[in-house]
Amino acid sequence: MGFDQEKARAKKERLIQRLQGLNGLLVAFSGGLDSTFLLAAAHDVIGHGVLAATAKGALYPSYEVQDAVAFAREKGIDHVVFPFQVMEVPEVVSNPPDRCYHCKKALFKTLLDIAREKGLNHIAHGANVDDLGDYRPGSRAAKEMAVLAPLVDAGLGKEEIRFLSKEMGLSTWDKASMACLASRIPYGDAITQEKLRMIEEAERFLAECGLKQFRVRHHGDVARIEVNPADMGRLIDVDLRRKIVDQCRKIGFVHVSLDLEGYVTGSLNRALEIE
Repeated sequence: MGFDQEKARAKKERLIQRLQGLNGLLVAFSGGLDSTFLLAAAHDVIGHGVLAATAKGALYPSYEVQDAVAFAREKGIDHVVFPFQVMEVPEVVSNPPDRCYHCKKALFKTLLDIAREKGLNHIAHGANVDDLGDYRPGSRAAKEMAVLAPLVDAGLGKEEIRFLSKEMGLSTWDKASMACLASRIPYGDAITQEKLRMIEEAERFLAECGLKQFRVRHHGDVARIEVNPADMGRLIDVDLRRKIVDQCRKIGFVHVSLDLEGYVTGSLNRALEIE
């Protein structure tokens, strides 16, 4: 590990102290690494005063929702899965650079309604300090709506969360980073159900091929595949490459390309830097 393990544990203690004052907490739970760690820690501290809430809708892969349901059931954590009709939000569908702001604002409004209905005083999401270095308009929505970010407050980053998750015995400790499916579509290109379907099916197939960290970026009739640089050698295999190309064409893509740079978080945000 490229960090001080004792410092990571000390940050976890700060997280625990933060959570101790939050009896009655709703955790926005995607089933990913960060929100799973936050939920597990909150449940250890608060117990049945915690409710996990997971959005189900077009922007979220079905297998992520299934993972969230399985985890909450395994741990005995109260959990609600609610429909999130984000495709009814014009500012999301038109896909402007601040799409995430409008999406998160609608999402947090729904979570606030659930929290009030359940008599819970606080809402938290799984943002960590590494998120602060990228373009994240959704964080603005969280601040405006008083949604807490306990991992940020504790100073925890992604690598530390992986380490602490492993110590806690959480199976998500090495889970690949995830983001909503709309993040695969360039800003300005409208979000459609068909595009989201194509992305989800292509990424599901890459997972079935044994790849772990990847993205399928939707550029019209082109699928631009990003994988970890360490996995690029696997795609030299003729049979695997042919399977991926054939499957992507069945899904609806005409051309299939491999990004030679590899997987980069938020790579589509680069377009915002070009004037």
